[in-house]
Amino acid sequence: MRKITMAIVAAAAFGLAQSAMAYEADPISMQIALRVASDLGLSTVSYTELDGDQWEIQGKDTSGRFMTLYVDAKTGEVRNLYR
Repeated sequence: MRKITMAIVAAAAFGLAQSAMAYEADPISMQIALRVASDLGLSTVSYTELDGDQWEIQGKDTSGRFMTLYVDAKTGEVRNLYR
């Protein structure tokens, strides 16, 4: 009886894990990532790429300084900002 119970519990846990892994949120759009970048001062965009789980955005701020920004593609949070 114990072996059957453990097998049922294991099968249920495996099924829940698979359904959780199967659902992945879509990445945020480029427009949202660019809005995050412009809120931080980016005024001219020269490069944008969705690289795995983050957006890489390069360009210049309002004073002409080059900046690179990495935005989390799932949450929209800024991971790194280089000026």
